[in-house]
Amino acid sequence: MQQLEPFDLILFGGTGDLAMRKLMPALYRRVSAGQITAGSRIIAVARSNHTRDGFLAELEAKCRPHLGAEEFTAEHWQTFVALVDYLSVNATVPEDFDRLAAKLKGSEDRVRVMFLSMAPNLFTSTCENLSRAQIVTPQSRVVLEKPLGQDRASAEAINQLVGSIFEEKQIYRIDHYLGKETVQNLIALRFGNMLFEPLWRRGRISHVQITVGEHVGAEGRGEFYNQTGAMRDMVQNHMLQLLCILAMEPPASADADAMRDEKLKVLRALKPMSELDVQQKTVRGQYRAGAVEGKPVPGYLQEPGVPPGSMTETFVALKAEINTWRWAGVPFYLRTGKHMADGARIVSIAFREPPKSMFPAGS
Repeated sequence: MQQLEPFDLILFGGTGDLAMRKLMPALYRRVSAGQITAGSRIIAVARSNHTRDGFLAELEAKCRPHLGAEEFTAEHWQTFVALVDYLSVNATVPEDFDRLAAKLKGSEDRVRVMFLSMAPNLFTSTCENLSRAQIVTPQSRVVLEKPLGQDRASAEAINQLVGSIFEEKQIYRIDHYLGKETVQNLIALRFGNMLFEPLWRRGRISHVQITVGEHVGAEGRGEFYNQTGAMRDMVQNHMLQLLCILAMEPPASADADAMRDEKLKVLRALKPMSELDVQQKTVRGQYRAGAVEGKPVPGYLQEPGVPPGSMTETFVALKAEINTWRWAGVPFYLRTGKHMADGARIVSIAFREPPKSMFPAGS
């Protein structure tokens, strides 16, 4: 495995759920595999007024449960945390970024990654303050974690502001769901096996179902989740990415731009929904108090940070249609929800029944 040159990773939202459950465990694995070596720095940034020792204690309590027993060793953990630092920064306070600039001083020639694992309404102020404090260098990268805004107008505003500070080649808009093995396997299934290509179309496929169930609920993220909901949190990014992989035409290469171009064709071919379609082809709901795997859970409206009477959805199901020659008339059913009894992620391709069965009914 290729070792990386020393770099600085500044993780905004460093105390957040995504950082503790996904990002920090992933970085630990890269350190334990020898890909990230001594000299690199992982600087967690958040509003919490932690000392470094206090943050490392929280990191161990929240991150370690997401590492398998077979991959965790005390030696690797100590090597990992030796690279980790913490700095309290409020994304809306310009003066806080001066302290970050001071911590980074002297490392302007190395790769500097700003990973924004935070609410999208903080993207612009964070980038503006990074620029004001002269933290952005030619070797810098900025990673924008989904969702990218609340609607089209806010997404365009974010892209415009970030693009005025970083060159396009420095900007990484990511969807961490695409890193899952199941998603990667879908690409291999579709484009690495000629057996399926003649069957992957209308006339052969009856319908497609994409289901993403989650055992967890809002669980301490009520304030964030209430501004997002299942539609923005899962459907408009993760699930549409899965739909694009399933429905897109074979790209000319595995190049990122070629893949993106084919995905865009699918998104542009999605049939728009009228108000009547929304009533007939979509379902929204919230989880109530109950039990998951035998453990009692509160209802969504009882979660900390969720205002009384919130209408934010925690479950969404919809029927999508793609107006292309390959997929016209084939419905794509998407459904996702929190605190579901079944936490499975399933992509189901239903092929059409043969015109006549040689087997008796019920056999």
